Amino acid sequence: MKERENAENGLKAANRVSAVSLSVNVVLAVLKLIAGIVGCSAAMISDAIHTASDVCSTVVVMIGVNLSGKKADKGHPYGHERLECVAALILSGLLFATAYGIGAGGIEQIVNFSHGEGSLQTPTLLALCAAIVSIAVKEWMYWYTRGVAKRIRSGALMADAWHHRSDMLSSVGSLLGIGGAMLGVPLLDPAASLVICVMIVKAAVDVCRLAVNQLVDHGADDETLSQLKRVISSVEGVEDIDDLKTRLYGSRLYVDVEIAVSGELPLYGAHRIAEEVHTRMEQAFPQVKHCMVHVNPSRRSSVL
Repeated sequence: MKERENAENGLKAANRVSAVSLSVNVVLAVLKLIAGIVGCSAAMISDAIHTASDVCSTVVVMIGVNLSGKKADKGHPYGHERLECVAALILSGLLFATAYGIGAGGIEQIVNFSHGEGSLQTPTLLALCAAIVSIAVKEWMYWYTRGVAKRIRSGALMADAWHHRSDMLSSVGSLLGIGGAMLGVPLLDPAASLVICVMIVKAAVDVCRLAVNQLVDHGADDETLSQLKRVISSVEGVEDIDDLKTRLYGSRLYVDVEIAVSGELPLYGAHRIAEEVHTRMEQAFPQVKHCMVHVNPSRRSSVL
């Protein structure tokens, strides 16, 4: 019951963040596109395209999070959490595609200018102001989304947070490119598009790596394992931990542990200890979806 309540609360929080993200990105993308066109800045237009891709990514995240929150059924007895990983992979693909489009456009402008086949207009103050506003808004969105993603342990939402951060960094690149072009170096504006491209690729790689780790049953990190062992060992009657295995299933964690208890205990007593280990694990670690506890007779008991 508690697990289901946590899942529902997490779903509501994710949907709330996604709704805010969607609204902010739509407004910001339109404003940046207008500022890029009117302000004669290729970097700002590229930045607007990047923000527009955030709209698509947020929709993907909303779909992925809602599908992953569905109850387990006959065809999916372990739940649907891995659909969130699929959403993160789709988001990674969108980031790569966005980076390609921005990078190709920047290279084309630079090559054409180098061959005397085109001229580069000097950006105006409007484009510069748009970059500053974008940096402030997207950095706030990054921390807001990241905070909720960590609280509800959502990989897709964390991927969206990094998308906000990459957009913020792209706006920093735009600011430098626009500022440099206004100071008399027009090539810096399209060059900023290439910097934006590299930053987006980095974000895409990070998102992809995280999603793949969750899909291939990657184990928990060393810090989490140490915390798990401390909780298990704190249960009265547990004399040793014979084995401990973990695997990520989407944003949730599965735990298999073998504990050693006194061989002199009756079956009921050993079962009570196993139940206590199971209960404490789920209380101390909300991300634990399932915990399997196997009881072995202690080696000390066998020696005696």
